Amino acid sequence: MTPADHPDAAPGPAGAADAGASDHPDAAPGPADAAADARAQRRHWDRDAARYLTEHGDYLETFHWCPERLTEDEARLLGDPADLRGRTVVEIGCGSAPCGAWVARHGAFVVGIDISREMLAHAPAVDGLAPVQADAARLPLRDACADIVFSSFGAFPFIGGLDDALREVRRVLRPGGRVVVAANHPMAWVFPDDPGELGLLACVPYHQRAYEERAEDGTLEYVEYHHTVGDWVRGFAAAGLTLLDVVEPRWPEGTPEWGQWSPLRGAVFPGTAVWIAQG
Repeated sequence: MTPADHPDAAPGPAGAADAGASDHPDAAPGPADAAADARAQRRHWDRDAARYLTEHGDYLETFHWCPERLTEDEARLLGDPADLRGRTVVEIGCGSAPCGAWVARHGAFVVGIDISREMLAHAPAVDGLAPVQADAARLPLRDACADIVFSSFGAFPFIGGLDDALREVRRVLRPGGRVVVAANHPMAWVFPDDPGELGLLACVPYHQRAYEERAEDGTLEYVEYHHTVGDWVRGFAAAGLTLLDVVEPRWPEGTPEWGQWSPLRGAVFPGTAVWIAQG
């Protein structure tokens, strides 16, 4: 299904939002070229899909919020599973959509948004799950179409314009709707991406805003953005979303390493922040 085929597809991209968080002296600068960012992210995840899905197959078997393996069965951050029936839910950065599939199996209609066609190609065929290829910063959905919007480590670490992305979430959310976004904990940015002792050395500037990889000709190949605690708080406020809670999962005993996330690092500082808000 393409965005234009979807029953909630909008006739065009969302309009510009009013200024707000970006006026703050500590606000992160937006990406210099959002279109170049999107192209780079699409190419990267299309190329990396097979490796990622193979390497993290066990993690992708159910709805995990984060490398600490907090499950929705356990946490119920979206609410009582019985209350999902009949709801319209949007997952942003769904990848192969294991989380969206879990929600759909509980009776919701789920639109799974991801920028990578190769990732979406591995989404399970589940009744009520509609995979849609799109940029998370420009959701191809109508205003106030969703009861719940969530993201499980998808898209937000790779979006430079956090304010715009959260405004898009608010635009498609119905009044009183719920938002849950799991992403890298802002504190984790200052530590190198290493699961061992090196990963305990705070040496990356907290106010450094991005990590980039470029080809020899200067073409952007990969970019990851750092959103500070202040960026998130101001972003929710500017979008008109009420921040209710921030969950910082502990590292459970017996949980295996996941990339740079590890028991060693998890015992010292949180690797994940789960932001919970209401429209």
